[in-house]
Amino acid sequence: MSEVPMSKSTTNYRPETRLVHSGTLRSQYGETSEALFLTQGYVYDTAEQCEARFKGEDPGFIYSRYSNPTIAMFERRMIELEGAEAARSAATGMAAVTTAILAPLKAGDHVVASRALFGSCLYVIQDLLPRYGIETTLVDGLDLDQWQRAVRPNTKTFFLESPTNPTLDVLDIPGIAEIAHKGGARLVVDNVFATPIWQSPLALGADVVVYSATKHIDGQGRCLGGIILSSEAFIAEHIHNFMRQTGPSISPFNAWVLLKGLETLGVRVRAQTDTAARIADVLASHPKISRLVFPGRADHPQAALVKKQMRGGSTLVGFEVKGGKAAAFRVLNELKLAKISNNLGDAKSLVTHPATTTHQRLKPEDRAALGISEGFIRFSAGLEHADDLIEDLTAALEKA
Repeated sequence: MSEVPMSKSTTNYRPETRLVHSGTLRSQYGETSEALFLTQGYVYDTAEQCEARFKGEDPGFIYSRYSNPTIAMFERRMIELEGAEAARSAATGMAAVTTAILAPLKAGDHVVASRALFGSCLYVIQDLLPRYGIETTLVDGLDLDQWQRAVRPNTKTFFLESPTNPTLDVLDIPGIAEIAHKGGARLVVDNVFATPIWQSPLALGADVVVYSATKHIDGQGRCLGGIILSSEAFIAEHIHNFMRQTGPSISPFNAWVLLKGLETLGVRVRAQTDTAARIADVLASHPKISRLVFPGRADHPQAALVKKQMRGGSTLVGFEVKGGKAAAFRVLNELKLAKISNNLGDAKSLVTHPATTTHQRLKPEDRAALGISEGFIRFSAGLEHADDLIEDLTAALEKA
């Protein structure tokens, strides 16, 4: 994991400043914008230096599957933003999730996870891990007693996302972390929906935090990426060698795009959250809506917990259209500004029907238990003017 040193730490500054300055590594040319190092490998002055580099005795880079100056800058910026000790970035968000969960485990271990997960995360927990002899248990993430009852002597990992996808439930991270640690397990939190602007899982007791950087961190629909943040020991012992040998590595170009995305993350997330809040206020009393979920509202089911562990609401709104799938589809098809997509956190407002997209592989009864009805729509607020989005939504709802 030997790398060249970065610029002076910026952890004494506020998050907005860290998003612009953290992790900068300037070349001999003193560039303003971070340099893009499109290289696979590196050369050495002597055979002795090459040997020392591979032994980790000489600081520097070896091969871009292991690390790269641009990738290292992205990781360092996220480390200082998140308050982590170390990080490793990955090609996609799911590569980050899969690596964070799978890399430390072996046959005979046990994982407990919240039932309310993104479809691909459920696949990892329910289908992939058992193929390798790893036992798994799904629980109602909102019920601390279920987490406690699920702990076994061989339990090694707890996994959750909060707010959840797509119903925006907020789980008690400190409470779940306490149960995990008493049972000798680590807690891995997918923090995508909260973003590092509104929630800091490591400070709340989590051991590992993962992101799909494809979402808000890029925020403009340009590239894929993911990242795992944790302690130096966890990254060194479990993650770095796994990624080095199996290769779910991010490309330097994507890391550079994500670096530039981080510079505006705070501005974008705050504006999108404000817009989402205005949309939620309008839709909450709309006659065509039977249920509205937004973490920033007093009527959110876990409103007290939101105030306790989050600094803000969300860029997403969930709402249920009366009339089921047919009515929901009519709304989606009538929208002019918000585009139908399974992505989120983009500068453009995006809308999806989870029952037929992100969670379509679930049985109808399992979707119903999670609150994903046929009329449920997930709305990801973009950077358009809030009034234009509200007018677009209300006009579309008239067709429901």
